[in-house]
Amino acid sequence: MNNVPDTPLGNMYREHIQLILDKNIEALLDQYTDDALLISSFMKEPRYYRGRDGLREHMEGILGIDGLETEIVFWGETQEPQTLMITEQITMNAGGETMHMRFADSWVLRDGKIAIHFAGMVQHPDGSLA
Repeated sequence: MNNVPDTPLGNMYREHIQLILDKNIEALLDQYTDDALLISSFMKEPRYYRGRDGLREHMEGILGIDGLETEIVFWGETQEPQTLMITEQITMNAGGETMHMRFADSWVLRDGKIAIHFAGMVQHPDGSLA
């Protein structure tokens, strides 16, 4: 993990990525509110995941990831309300293949947990832009 600031949200992001690396889906889900909404553009069309069961479905995709490396390209956060907006350069291995992508993640927190998560793909593994 590169370029993550030493702030409360920076620490939460570090924990988030470590939980992904550890494939600890239950602890990852504990970072979210019970009624959380995750909107994903990973499949080149919007997918909506609501609540713990919906997020679990989305998070099970992390089980096939190995060697995740993130480099923060842009970081912005606010405290009132607590929000985070980042873009990341990602390298990871999945299915024996090394992939390079760019993500854009935004979080809106409520009571210290993620209530809304925009999980955006900016550049897909094939190089195409979202």
